[in-house]
Amino acid sequence: MGRTNITQPTEFILLGLSSQPEDQKPLFAMFLPIYLITVIGNLLIILTISSDTHLQTPMYFFLSVLSVVDICYVTVIIPKMLANFLSERKAISYGECLTQMYFFIAFGNTDSYLLAAMAIDRYVAICNPLHYITIMNHRRCVLLLVLSFCIPHLHSLLHILLTNQLIFCASNVIHHFFCDDQSVLKLSCSSHFVKEITVMTEGLAIIMTPFSCIIISYLRIFITVLKIPSAAGKCKAFSTCGSHLTVVTLFYGSISYVYFKPLSNYTVRDRIATIVYTILTPMLNPFIYSLRNKDMKQGLMKLMHRGLEKLISRIKFQMNRLSTTNSNKIRGA
Repeated sequence: MGRTNITQPTEFILLGLSSQPEDQKPLFAMFLPIYLITVIGNLLIILTISSDTHLQTPMYFFLSVLSVVDICYVTVIIPKMLANFLSERKAISYGECLTQMYFFIAFGNTDSYLLAAMAIDRYVAICNPLHYITIMNHRRCVLLLVLSFCIPHLHSLLHILLTNQLIFCASNVIHHFFCDDQSVLKLSCSSHFVKEITVMTEGLAIIMTPFSCIIISYLRIFITVLKIPSAAGKCKAFSTCGSHLTVVTLFYGSISYVYFKPLSNYTVRDRIATIVYTILTPMLNPFIYSLRNKDMKQGLMKLMHRGLEKLISRIKFQMNRLSTTNSNKIRGA
């Protein structure tokens, strides 16, 4: 390709889920409720955990942080996608694209490290219940939290710096609904051998570290549970892990399908699969943890009950105030 066809674009065009004009408003109508449900659902999880003293444990501490990260995760992607559904020119500036990519990679990996921290917590609770409070103390929880944020953000920064060194072709159309690393790489004219090697080595290590922790934790849990003599005891032990395992399966299943393949094989089907871990998993998390977790259901009911009591109290106060005002007016007349 000649030098005149090689440019450093000032902006990209996000093709989105569909390029058909008639599809844009239906897609907007579909994804706006998904975004609102995700934000409200995860906020309810955070409020429930913070307001219930019975949920002040490491497991729910990590769950509340996971909800915060999930809100940030979808906010990086969906608002821009919704704006593009209603816009004829679906442009995103070069700097905004790299920023979106940075936070997408960072929050996505933070999710996986938090899931690993929750798996470690379940391992300690089931395999070493007598030492649980000592092992999962405040200091270790904070350490796990710091690692869950620092490692993904450093990993993301490395990838953004490598991406910023690439030279792009004349085409600036990204065949995706956000600035995904793989989609942006396909537009590059320069050699991205270093970038791909980094993805397959450092990137694989960053992803496999929390995944390995999850696998090892659940193998140890499985072995320990099998040693429990009563069926009721086994069911109780597994029930505490059911919600977490469901989320892990959804998250890692979709990521493996999309990213563990050569760049040239990246297709529209992968774009659709990306929706599962970028949008659907954060939306489903509150339902999975609240519907399958007895403590969360009780905490949520308490929160709703307190909210209802406050609402009734406020209505009564306003009615009494209105009644007093009317009485004073009648006396004055």
